[in-house]
Amino acid sequence: MDRNAIWDAVHRERSALADLLETLSPEDWDHSTLCPGWAVRDVAAHVISSPQFGLTDLARALWQGRGDYNRAVYLDARARGRRPVASIVADYRRLDGSRRHPPGTGVRDPLLDVLVHTQDIALPLGRHHAMPPEAARTAAERVWSVPFPFWARRRLRGVTLTATDIDWHAGGGPEVRGTVEALLLLLTGRTAALDRLEGPGLELVGPGAGAARGS
Repeated sequence: MDRNAIWDAVHRERSALADLLETLSPEDWDHSTLCPGWAVRDVAAHVISSPQFGLTDLARALWQGRGDYNRAVYLDARARGRRPVASIVADYRRLDGSRRHPPGTGVRDPLLDVLVHTQDIALPLGRHHAMPPEAARTAAERVWSVPFPFWARRRLRGVTLTATDIDWHAGGGPEVRGTVEALLLLLTGRTAALDRLEGPGLELVGPGAGAARGS
């Protein structure tokens, strides 16, 4: 996907997430997500923080997190998630079309963020939202190409990941097959879609393959 196609996908997926959020009950907003310790409100606020997050926000978050990136992201999301839910959803509508992203990140990062975090919210609530396969492949390539923060190459060393719905594969060894959506969740440390995967390498990538992260 080129840059414009990636941003088009980001905007479509953010809009779809906003539509989902508008259907949630007050109890749903406080429901746990696939990110341990994160409620729906925290994840929702985190996703739309991307076009609002500047250098000052980064410095403050890292200071509050004492230099620990994952803790910094978590604390920032918790703070943003305490806002009224109507304000969180309003940010999605207000920032529709924005191409801003946090310092130090690339164009594929907001796409990865919204694709995976939508599933973090939807799956525990019993909701369904399919990832667009082309967008999911672009996000999977991003996760596989860089170590931090998911360390996918290290966690999934020794298996071949093969998408069954689009042309994408990575790694080497016994095969793990499934949709690129299920593989992207595995790549980012989520185990919620393991039942959608198959192949001789599956026993090597069970729950011990890595815990889901909030970022």
